[in-house]
Amino acid sequence: MKKLIAIVGPTASGKSALAVALAKRINGEVISCDSMQIYKHLDIGTAKPAENEKEGVIHHMLDIVDPAVTDSYSCAEFVSDARRIIDDVLSRGSIPILCGGTGLYIDNITSSTEFSDADTDLEYRESLFELAREKGNEYIYSILEEIDPESAAATHPNNLKRVIRALEIFHATGVKKSEWDKRSHEKESEYDTVYFGLNFNSREKLYERIDRRVDIMMEDGLLNEVRNLLDKNILRKGTTAAQAIGYKEIIEYIDGKATLEEAVDKVKRESRRYAKRQLTWFKRNEKILWLYPDECAEFKIIVNNALKHLTGLGFCDIM
Repeated sequence: MKKLIAIVGPTASGKSALAVALAKRINGEVISCDSMQIYKHLDIGTAKPAENEKEGVIHHMLDIVDPAVTDSYSCAEFVSDARRIIDDVLSRGSIPILCGGTGLYIDNITSSTEFSDADTDLEYRESLFELAREKGNEYIYSILEEIDPESAAATHPNNLKRVIRALEIFHATGVKKSEWDKRSHEKESEYDTVYFGLNFNSREKLYERIDRRVDIMMEDGLLNEVRNLLDKNILRKGTTAAQAIGYKEIIEYIDGKATLEEAVDKVKRESRRYAKRQLTWFKRNEKILWLYPDECAEFKIIVNNALKHLTGLGFCDIM
């Protein structure tokens, strides 16, 4: 089986630092699994690792979508591209290290998921978008609840694209998306994945780290980044990229809908809520070995514990 490492956890928990530290010790390459770091130009607000933070480690799946050109890049496309990179990394004798907080991406990469190849029915899709404009997202979501309650339960009502895609799959194949998912997960995965999760025993400590990260983003020029992206029509209101935490709230300030202080406070609040959702998602995975930075005097203890675990599994030799 193909050996793979996945580093998961809530935002601001130190995933990128652990991924880089492990990669340097075990000849690894990092594959970002963040649904917003895929976008070019969205750097500060997505906490995209800077070149000095990468420490010479090769990173993949960053800056692969231009938000000025397209707003369409599905989970299926991400998984296909990431799996191709995994094979390339393995072919060169290196170890792929998935790193990110987008659980949907990581779960679908490491499982045997095969996405439905249902043809896109543009006319049907547009009819649903038009219906959403007339009657609201909740109305479209109610249709999915009736047709495929399992898929509906796993999808946020405001994630209109995912709701409509699930309806498209049923429309084209007569098979519910949840059924496609079950069929694919019944197959054995081709990956031997070791999961590490970063978390904090003190939720307040995690929230302090999140708040501090937002403050640093503002110090680093998040406001100017958003202004420039809007001015250049790279970031377009209403698109997925413009809905990213950190961008949506600053746009509200620029539009005069909030003060700057209110916008920053909202970024912090939404980031904390997102962290809670991430933890809820990842804690369903019993294979994750949880590591707690607030239990350790130094971060290198976390790194060493992860290396010992990998060595104990015969996964790799420490270099």
